[in-house]
Amino acid sequence: MSAVLADFAAAGAGAATGTAAGAGCFHCGSPVPAGSRWQADIDGAARSMCCPGCAAAAEAIVLGGFGGYYRTRTEYAAPAADGADDPELVLIDQQGLDGEASFSIEGVRCGACVWLVERRLGALPGVSEVALNVATGRVFVRWDPALCRPSAIVRALRVIGYVAAPYDAQRHAARLEQERRTLFRQLFVAGLAMMQVMMYAVPVYLADDGTMDAAMAALMGWASFALTLPAVAYSALPFFRGAWRDLKRGVPGMDVPVALGIAAAFAGSCAALVSGKGDVYFDSITMFVFLLLGSRYLELGARRRATQALEALRGGAPASALRLRGDPARRDTELVPAAALAAGDLVLVPPGRAVPADGTIVEGCTDLDFSLLTGESLPRRMGPGALLPGGAVNGGQAIVLRVVAAARDSTLAMLVRLVERAGQGKPAISLWADRAAAWFVAGLLLLTVLVYLLWNVFDPARAWPAAIAVLVVSCPCALSLATPTALAAATDRLLRRGVLAIAPHTLETFERATHVVFDKTGTLTLGRPVLRQVLPIGPLDSDMCLRIGAAMQAENVHPIGLAIRAAMPAHGLLARELRSTFGRGFEGRIDGVLYRIGTADFVQELAGGMARAAAPSGTSTAWLGCEGQWLARFDLSDAVREEALEVVRRFQEAGKTVILLSGDGQEASAAVARQLGIDSVFGARLPDEKLAFVRALQEQGAVVAMVGDGSNDAAVLRGADVSFAMGCGAELAQVHADGVLLGESLLPLAEAAETARRTLAVIRQNLLWASLYNFAAIPAAATGLLNPWLAGIGMAGSSALVVLNALRLRRD
Repeated sequence: MSAVLADFAAAGAGAATGTAAGAGCFHCGSPVPAGSRWQADIDGAARSMCCPGCAAAAEAIVLGGFGGYYRTRTEYAAPAADGADDPELVLIDQQGLDGEASFSIEGVRCGACVWLVERRLGALPGVSEVALNVATGRVFVRWDPALCRPSAIVRALRVIGYVAAPYDAQRHAARLEQERRTLFRQLFVAGLAMMQVMMYAVPVYLADDGTMDAAMAALMGWASFALTLPAVAYSALPFFRGAWRDLKRGVPGMDVPVALGIAAAFAGSCAALVSGKGDVYFDSITMFVFLLLGSRYLELGARRRATQALEALRGGAPASALRLRGDPARRDTELVPAAALAAGDLVLVPPGRAVPADGTIVEGCTDLDFSLLTGESLPRRMGPGALLPGGAVNGGQAIVLRVVAAARDSTLAMLVRLVERAGQGKPAISLWADRAAAWFVAGLLLLTVLVYLLWNVFDPARAWPAAIAVLVVSCPCALSLATPTALAAATDRLLRRGVLAIAPHTLETFERATHVVFDKTGTLTLGRPVLRQVLPIGPLDSDMCLRIGAAMQAENVHPIGLAIRAAMPAHGLLARELRSTFGRGFEGRIDGVLYRIGTADFVQELAGGMARAAAPSGTSTAWLGCEGQWLARFDLSDAVREEALEVVRRFQEAGKTVILLSGDGQEASAAVARQLGIDSVFGARLPDEKLAFVRALQEQGAVVAMVGDGSNDAAVLRGADVSFAMGCGAELAQVHADGVLLGESLLPLAEAAETARRTLAVIRQNLLWASLYNFAAIPAAATGLLNPWLAGIGMAGSSALVVLNALRLRRD
């Protein structure tokens, strides 16, 4: 024994001073590899560990409040392998998870679980971000691959009692289905027991005038005991397992008071049955278990529905594709995995099949269904040259597509990643609820002890029923679960309508917004300006100016640049040394001559003098010039979206200030503003000036919502309190906003504002109800006004109420 303790002392001393290579692991005693960075803080000292598994185990022991284990142990713990000898963990490390991933996690029930998981994973070396979503049962983790491995994350979760694995849609769905079946069986047993026990309990209640003799009453009691036993031993297992896991971790969750209430009521009833003195609560126990399981069954259904939108998107990506070999006219195809497609491949998309990857139509004209991507119900007719996003469904004839991006980089894949991001964080109101629920359970247990002790002083016979009632009547789940359920339901509703809320604060901040700022081109207008005229103002004719302008816009993806290129696709010129000045224009050389195209100020710096022709009202302009000369003015116009007037009106009726902030000229911006009834319009603003404008509003106390097309609004979209981008097609990859409007219409933005208002109202209702219910019910139970069976009905009813209230958000 002394030799073992000496080894411990030596290992501890070595760890405290920075254990050298070859010294023992403080947890298991194995050699510590050279250069190992794995450590755990034990008794205020950094102890070296041989692997991330031992580090996770040691930190879990300390965080659980059992740090004294290392001072009293008599032998080393068994090595906690980091995955080197566990085939499943080895496979996890081989999945290519490169620094961020979502993990499925089982057993998460309340705010205490959220706190423990996020704190535990956040303590791992290299982990920079952890976000657990209770509603979907998934945790998102971002880490440094040089310091952490996926297997270490999974093992850390398993050490603290959670079953976890990298997220897999099929496995996750199968787990939820298995959980549903098991819960249904437990619910059935509890319901059957409840009905049968009531058959024996009601006659006893009715015979309180002494008409039933003691032997018959005892027989009724023993029959009730036999029928209650399956409900406690089988149906109540989820509560006992959850409570035991929470107690082992030293973090009391909401299962703890539930399990204690069931166990205390059952033990007290058994004691009364054996002694023949006191009341039995078998009917209350079975009713409580049944109602609580029913509430949990509803909750599980809500969690399954919260993942439906994401699974629908995943299911829209075809697993295979028909790749063409040789001449497309021969239709010689081979079946290949969609993931194997590369840019330049030609694929055949038969009718009824989804487009496997982003590409342009080479042959054929057909109707495309974009409902999965954008929520639009009407198909679009598209032909050769059109760019199709992966995930669109071919509803007409077969087409040949040239792939422009691999399947993993397709629009659908990007949308799936954005939807996954949408559920990763939590808004401030949800974080508050998690903290409140964690403190609530601890306070409830303390109150239960005090209630029992006080009743023992005044009326010992009522001490046990009052303590049971306090445990049973409390409802912490309303605080910790109903909020994420409401957010998940709202996110699902918006996604089905073509709005993707990505950031956790999107709905909360959008509801509080005082100012809604719109970009013009591509937002309030269709974003497809058409070149109306080319006005020469120099020695070159309009045709030559258009050819030069199209060549200079070769690398411009802004709608104005695309419109100029579309007007002269075969210009026959090559612009060299092209340089872009963000928000102003392009500079380059054609046949040795330096040209500029863009804003008047930008071109003036090269051409000198002043622009000599004023632009017509309501048009956007681009200027062309060379060294010492102005050459032409390009006049373009863009149609206002049909729904823009209604959207603006709805925001104004809601009391929000609507502002038009555009990079186009003041006259063109003002013309659009007049059509839409917008009083505040600011044109000719560069991207940095837009950002400064929004920040000035914020300094005045405004909460700013910014809506732009994402092409050159990245800075102002990030700078606003909340922002939305028009995310059609491949532009999803350029999104810098908190939300995305997936379709062509602006109308879902107004629906998002209404959904945000309703969501925050539902969350406030749930939190208000949970608070009022607990403030009223717990004192009533503590003072003996509520019997345990009434307390059980109240607790289960409260849980079901807040979940059902949250699910109202999914309705159309």
